Amino acid sequence: MAALRAAKQALRRDIKKRVAALGKDERLRQSRAVARKLLQHPKYESCQRIAVFLSMADEVSTEEIIDDIFKKGKVCFIPKYLAKSNHMDMLKLNGAKDIEDLPVTSWNIRQPGDDEEREEALATGGLDVILMPGLGFDRSGNRLGRGKGFYDAYLARCRDHPKGKPYTIGLAFKEQICPEIPVGDSDFTIDEVLFDDS
Repeated sequence: MAALRAAKQALRRDIKKRVAALGKDERLRQSRAVARKLLQHPKYESCQRIAVFLSMADEVSTEEIIDDIFKKGKVCFIPKYLAKSNHMDMLKLNGAKDIEDLPVTSWNIRQPGDDEEREEALATGGLDVILMPGLGFDRSGNRLGRGKGFYDAYLARCRDHPKGKPYTIGLAFKEQICPEIPVGDSDFTIDEVLFDDS
């Protein structure tokens, strides 16, 4: 367990350096390429209920994707993390403009406030697709998160939902693709990783 933790930490440092070396323009170019791939993806085209992360500077930008979700009339859910645990809910976003009014957390991520009443995806109809952030991915669908376990814990809850586990798609810069990601028993494999391989 300690060896796995150390291997993940070393890889996190390495990937963070690679992504930090990307210029703003290159991050934007790759984000657009990934968004194009996703918007033409059959799983995206056919899904009705989709969860998407609000991207940070070192992640593929999801802004264009969120705009498209609303344009296509899909139901959009975004993460709400509970700071002192690995518990996360996916709460309904009412529109792309809704994001600007969300409070900012200590991690500099916008998410619904504690006093807001919003629909949680698993309390209603479940999810068809989850777009997954991550620090690193390999081509076998192994994912390296930031170490808190939010998404793995959420996927475990999805698995127990009557609808079953949604289709999971990682969004990555090509600098985040690794030959192999070290994984443990509680790490979920994701279905697919989209990145700019042009």
